[in-house]
Amino acid sequence: MKDTIGFVGLGNMGRPMAERLIGAGHSPVVYDRSQAAMAELAAAGAPTAATLEELAERVETIFLSLPTPEVVLAVGRAIATAPGRVKRVVDLSTTGPKSEMELADILNGSGVALVDSPVSGGVAGARKGSLALMAAGPSAHFTVVEPLLAAFGKVIRIAEEPGKAQVMKLINNICSAASLAITSEAMVMGAKAGLDPDVMVEVLNAGSGRTSASVDKIPRFVLPGSFDFGFAISLSLKDIRLCLDEAERLGVPMMVGNAVRMLFAVTKADFGPDADMTAVIRPLERWAGVEVRGRAAREA
Repeated sequence: MKDTIGFVGLGNMGRPMAERLIGAGHSPVVYDRSQAAMAELAAAGAPTAATLEELAERVETIFLSLPTPEVVLAVGRAIATAPGRVKRVVDLSTTGPKSEMELADILNGSGVALVDSPVSGGVAGARKGSLALMAAGPSAHFTVVEPLLAAFGKVIRIAEEPGKAQVMKLINNICSAASLAITSEAMVMGAKAGLDPDVMVEVLNAGSGRTSASVDKIPRFVLPGSFDFGFAISLSLKDIRLCLDEAERLGVPMMVGNAVRMLFAVTKADFGPDADMTAVIRPLERWAGVEVRGRAAREA
């Protein structure tokens, strides 16, 4: 497998995952529309492809790490129409089940299998190889790529059919976004009441209010005022929308989810699409007239 792997998409998540493959002794042929991104991976020892068609001629397995369903489908069509040697595509992106099943149909029409394997854990997890990977796809192809996926983190098999892992990823993401939203609201409330934000985080993490937001996002990226977790608010909002769309299709009410979408949409409108997802606390701070910052940031 060392010389038959391709990797498309070298952004915030894709680049460290491609680097994990290199660190595990593989030589993924990389492609990105950004020449600078490819140059950085080439410097780390990865061969590059000038086009998607060239990539498809050189490898049997292609990993995708792309930002939106539209981009994923466009790349999938290019791979499907290339006269290459590709046997399987592993989609690490978050596209939602509808687009993932469409991607499977596009690829299957050319005899290429799809392994649906979105990831959770953020840029830090991608760098450390501690991501959670949800995988769904034909057993024969999953068996081939499972050792490669293990370079990124813990692999959890969801189902045989592509699209099922996307449903699980959307569930994970809406829970993560909701915990960030409610913890942000609670922290602003406490700050307005005169409580110390560092002490609030300590209490939450020692009690039943503990969440991924109180353990990681709030203390590391909000209290210092850096807002650099590494995931854009526009992408967070895209994931929330995909989840709510699928819930509506299934006939499942998502009242809390819709409230979360509203806060994320306000944040995007106020601070721009590239603002970090942890900036969801900033509209709340403005409305309440307080800032939630730790002692170190306040004394700096």
